[in-house]
Amino acid sequence: MRKTRFLAGASIIAAGLLALTACNSGTPGAEGGSEGGSGDAPVYGAVASDVTIENSPTFDKIQSAGKIVVGVKEDQPGLGYLDPVTGERKGFDVDTARWIAASLGFDPADESKVEYKAIASANREQALINGDIDYYVGTYSITDKRKEQISFAGPYFLTGQGLLVAADDDTITGKDSLTAETTVCSVTGSTPIQRIREQTPAQVVEFDTYSQCVEKLKNGEVDAVTTDEAILLGYAAQDPDNLKIAGEPFSEERYGVGIVKGDTAFQEFVNTMFTDGGDTWQAIFEKNLGASGVSGEQPTVDPVS
Repeated sequence: MRKTRFLAGASIIAAGLLALTACNSGTPGAEGGSEGGSGDAPVYGAVASDVTIENSPTFDKIQSAGKIVVGVKEDQPGLGYLDPVTGERKGFDVDTARWIAASLGFDPADESKVEYKAIASANREQALINGDIDYYVGTYSITDKRKEQISFAGPYFLTGQGLLVAADDDTITGKDSLTAETTVCSVTGSTPIQRIREQTPAQVVEFDTYSQCVEKLKNGEVDAVTTDEAILLGYAAQDPDNLKIAGEPFSEERYGVGIVKGDTAFQEFVNTMFTDGGDTWQAIFEKNLGASGVSGEQPTVDPVS
């Protein structure tokens, strides 16, 4: 399997992401913006026409509604972020969601055709089951437990779990340094918080969003924040004087697109889009994460089962 090597050299990546945050552009020659990859054309390419997906309840629902509703995150710099000043959505996951929408024949630039809903980690499966969203793209790790309730297309990105700590904290150097006196924060329903519970003696604190955890860390109310290192690097880059990554990643997280369970036709459509769209994937990576100085390599999708 081809892998995305995003995790090596945390300090170098954080510095690169800080530059990315400052200029809002990771693609050489780009003028920034949430959808442009070259200044003239959107990074996700042209909007498809005359799309059909037979035997797909998801596609039938989208066609009937005349719009797509996408579940996303909006507090993860570089991946899924809603700028509170401009109202602009940015990030690798956001552009991946736009890519899927464009491939389905819906223009992501048209707000009447593509709607975004921020869904907390603990509510993602239920949002898909209830039909509140058509698909979910937001650092959604593929796990066997989740596949009992929903299906996944992908993976489209690989990363690993890490720890974010105060910049002056030299006591936490990785997962093995966590003790019964250590308080670790993450979001309710996430894979990382389950791993901390199962593999360390640390105490855990849960919130709906990672940004809440980061504020608790800055205020000294928790000792560390844990989630995928790709997410943590964005926070460290935003505030390098107060935050840093501790140690090396200690898992492999495989991000997938959450869809309604059993919709194999839609799953195959998205997987084919990923498989055939290597150049688009690379453009999205370069736009959002290229300034980190680390090259990205697209992973191979899982077989549909």
